[in-house]
Amino acid sequence: MSPIDLRPLPVTRSPARRLSQLFAGLVLFGTSMAMQVRGGLGLNPWDVLHEGLSGRLSLSFGAVTAVTGGVVLLLWIPLRQRPGVGTVANVVVIALAVDAALAVIPVPAGPVARVALMLGGVVLNGVASAAYIGARLGPGPRDGLMTGLSARTGRSIRLIRTGIEVTVLAAGWLLGGTVGVGTVLYALAIGPLTQAFLPLFAVRDR
Repeated sequence: MSPIDLRPLPVTRSPARRLSQLFAGLVLFGTSMAMQVRGGLGLNPWDVLHEGLSGRLSLSFGAVTAVTGGVVLLLWIPLRQRPGVGTVANVVVIALAVDAALAVIPVPAGPVARVALMLGGVVLNGVASAAYIGARLGPGPRDGLMTGLSARTGRSIRLIRTGIEVTVLAAGWLLGGTVGVGTVLYALAIGPLTQAFLPLFAVRDR
């Protein structure tokens, strides 16, 4: 997901409010990922890569998510990007949340349940994205990579994002990650969903 400009929105003076919103958003984000995995109808490009690597490395989905996030953070160094508390939390909390959710969400018994998990996962992902972005405590590793590459190369965010996501999607598919209708739905819906929910979560002055 591409970064969203929040500069017109004032920032709350309550760190507790921002931190609680950040962590709640990240937990929900991990849960939404698990719902889409259990749905089995296609994942977003990065999760296609995570699933493919998980199968090849015999690591849990969450562990691969954390490792990938850490590698992406290392790529920030030559780009001179500065992480925030939300950046580090993004790597750790999502990894723990997705593994916990996968442990309790059962494999669906039929196509209706699979579709419900896919749709619910995409919508919840939009809510969760708006929550942790709205806390304004630092971008996620992948968002920072996109903005850093855009700044260093002079290319548009859209072009950089497309290039990265096509690359990770192709790599994940070759590794055995799940690509399907859910992948297309996520690509079309996540931007509008996040934008729609963002005004509900963007932190403001009292």
